[in-house]
This record gives sequence, structure tokens and C-alpha cells, in this order.
Amino acid sequence: MDNQAYWKANIRLMLVLLAIWFTVSFGFGILLVEQLNEIPFFGFKLGFWWAQQGSIYVFIGLIFFYTYKMKKIDRQFGVSDDDEDDA
Repeated sequence: MDNQAYWKANIRLMLVLLAIWFTVSFGFGILLVEQLNEIPFFGFKLGFWWAQQGSIYVFIGLIFFYTYKMKKIDRQFGVSDDDEDDA
């Protein structure tokens, strides 16, 4: 196994997901909230809804995406601990 390539892939994935997290939470939830509040969304201002609910949906999605991608990276570099790999 190439440890350096494995960690490079791991760090790259983490940085991309952290950039998305930062954009969603700080960018949309704080910096752009006034502009988003101009847009009505199911009877609420979009900026308010995004800060309270929308960002949470994105964060949960990021968790599932991270799990999916890390399993794929683990299999690629031969460090997977899945039971199906042992059979």
C-alpha cells in the first residue's frame, strides 16, 4: 500500500468537504443571509430557513458522502475492513 497516496486522497476529500461545510454554514448562513431572505421559501425567508434547517440537511449529506467515499478509497488502497472483502 502506498501510504502517501492514501493520505493524500484522504486529505483532499476532507478539504473539499470542509470547504463545502464552510460555504454552507458561514457563507449562506451568515454572509449571504440578507440576500437569501429576499427569497420566500414555504412561507419563510430562505436565509432564515437555510440557517435553521437547510444547512443541517447538507451536513447530514456530507456525512453520508464522506462514508461512501472513504469506503471507496479504503478499497482502492487495500485497507478496507469490510467483511465482504475477506470472502
